[in-house]
Amino acid sequence: MPTSIAASGPLRPPGPPEWRRRWTAWRNATIASPRFQAWAARLPLFRTVARRRAAQAFDLLAGFCYSQILQAADAAGLLDRLAEGPADLTAVQQTTGLPEPAALRLVRAAAAIDLAEEIAPGWWMLGQQGAALQANPGALAMVRHHALLYADLAEPLELFRRNREEPTALSRFWHYTSETEADCADRYSTLMAQSQAMVARETLAAYPFARHRRVLDLGGGHGVFIRALAGACPDLELGVFDLPPVIAGTADRIAGSPAATRVSLHPGDFFRTPLPQGYDCITLVRILHDHDDGPVQALLDSAWAALPAGGRLVIAEPMAGTPGATAMGDGYFGLYLWAMNSGRPRTAAEYGTMLESAGFSHWRRATTHLPAIASVVVSTK
Repeated sequence: MPTSIAASGPLRPPGPPEWRRRWTAWRNATIASPRFQAWAARLPLFRTVARRRAAQAFDLLAGFCYSQILQAADAAGLLDRLAEGPADLTAVQQTTGLPEPAALRLVRAAAAIDLAEEIAPGWWMLGQQGAALQANPGALAMVRHHALLYADLAEPLELFRRNREEPTALSRFWHYTSETEADCADRYSTLMAQSQAMVARETLAAYPFARHRRVLDLGGGHGVFIRALAGACPDLELGVFDLPPVIAGTADRIAGSPAATRVSLHPGDFFRTPLPQGYDCITLVRILHDHDDGPVQALLDSAWAALPAGGRLVIAEPMAGTPGATAMGDGYFGLYLWAMNSGRPRTAAEYGTMLESAGFSHWRRATTHLPAIASVVVSTK
């Protein structure tokens, strides 16, 4: 009698080919050899590679310190002050409220990771990374929000060991329902809106929405994406579907804007409420990776049912396995969503499998300029 899967445990994937195992073991042993390291350091070509590898290894060790420098520099107002123009140590002290030794340590630490730059002895301005961040309110909003993530990651192994139903700092922040108080929903949606602009730009550049007649944004929050879409495609009729307390805030934010007369607002819970019909394109912008597989599959099923034949579903969010952004996928979002107690990073192919299961006839991945910000998958009913 064959052994059941339940009795024997989950099926294991096939093992790696022997040549791959041998090659990887030899490579790792070679890299770890002190003799090889000393030899490589003497040759100009290998020396460059060795130095880069050493720097990458140190960044793994020191990365948390770098993120704390960023958080402290932002919280103390240092980045805002340096954006105004050159600041000496006295100005840094006045801005941060720190005593001289601490102020000097902070601004030098910020300069070490390019948030600041010493343009003359004892004078600082924004560095290149600092300037890029200062011009990105969404990124700074996430920096401030990350205090919750760092609290949850204080004991990372314990976080992995605990039941994901136990509340965390992040899960308390993100969890809301149709019965949630308006201020909680507003706090959630405001952070999403602050960090959504770059995702919207990548999505609009990757897919020609003007080919459609009516577009519905599921989980559209305060309407950042739909307002960007309204500006890019003036002939589209638009809709936003989200929970009632969120939609209340959406109405306030689009009131008086050119998009207001073209946007229909649909309050509801997309896991419980039938989706509006009559739209030939539905978008899910940074929605699916926040949810586990069961709810995601149910939502894709609902989207398929709501679309007409030939309708398109556009998924836009950071995805795992993205060339040039692999650390962002299973690294950053892997831990973030684990701490959030919901969702996981998925590859485009994993979404493709789920889309096919929902009934979509085919899907493709659309190229984005900044895959670390968002990848786009387009499917057709």
